[in-house]
Amino acid sequence: MDLAALTIFRAVVRENGVTRAAAKLNRVQSNVTMRIKQLEEQLGAPLFVREGRRLVLTPAGRTLLPYAERLLALADEARHALREDRPRGRLALGAMESTAASRLPRVLAAYHQHWPEVELELATGTTACLIERVHEFEIDAALIATPPDPSALTDEFDSVPVFDEQLVMVTPRGHRAIQGANDVALSTLVAFERGCAYRSYVERWYAEHGLRPARTLELGSYHAILACVAAGAGVAVAPRSVLEVLPGGAREVAIHPLGPLGAVPTLLIWRRGHDSAALHALRDALLADARGANTARTKSTKSTASTGSEQAPQPDAVRT
Repeated sequence: MDLAALTIFRAVVRENGVTRAAAKLNRVQSNVTMRIKQLEEQLGAPLFVREGRRLVLTPAGRTLLPYAERLLALADEARHALREDRPRGRLALGAMESTAASRLPRVLAAYHQHWPEVELELATGTTACLIERVHEFEIDAALIATPPDPSALTDEFDSVPVFDEQLVMVTPRGHRAIQGANDVALSTLVAFERGCAYRSYVERWYAEHGLRPARTLELGSYHAILACVAAGAGVAVAPRSVLEVLPGGAREVAIHPLGPLGAVPTLLIWRRGHDSAALHALRDALLADARGANTARTKSTKSTASTGSEQAPQPDAVRT
């Protein structure tokens, strides 16, 4: 079982088929098919079954996949250790949707310019999903919200805080000021699916006041969440930084500070012992950008922190 065969196996899984895997690996399709068959013969078990035009992992294939990810990750780590300490190769990064929208564009643009030899891939998901994907070696690192439950991050992870997010309650315009959960006039919470740390924080906030939302409307993007709130469908919680980069959706809502509850650090996490020069360079870029962004944000929020409610930022107030 050699690394080349495992690389081909992983590519077929990730690309959902032999044809796309062959294109991704710059190999002919027949070569990919042959190497998969050789790997199956070596292991003594089929790794895929065909369902119509799709290839689906067999139980043996599902068992092999995490081992293949680990072996390939270890091989990458060994190569990085033996080469000069220069960022290069593949770096798979996960991030929350809010972080990808409001924090990463500027950082990643500069990163690509400084380190063109790094092939950086970005995937989004909830905090719980991203922790699991780092654990399973599906991604190398992730930007997550600090989990409400500290036990979610075991000692298998290393982490560093990179951003300080300020959560705010988002309501339709004209909603009264919110000092506690009893002040929320609408009974529906509009949020991401379970596993979103921000959703967990606001649910705890309700619980501390002896309340819970009557219903939760789950949506997959902040654009959709803000649109529903603006239409009066419910209330939501979002990082203030997201409202600053979504002025079109934020003009029709009001935002309410949540005090100490709203201070949630964003962490960069990775598997302990599985870092690389590319990851170190990304961490440094994130920290450098955060220092400048947090300084600017602190100045802009001091003038509004004492008010109970405020209109969302207008386009000419949005940071770029």
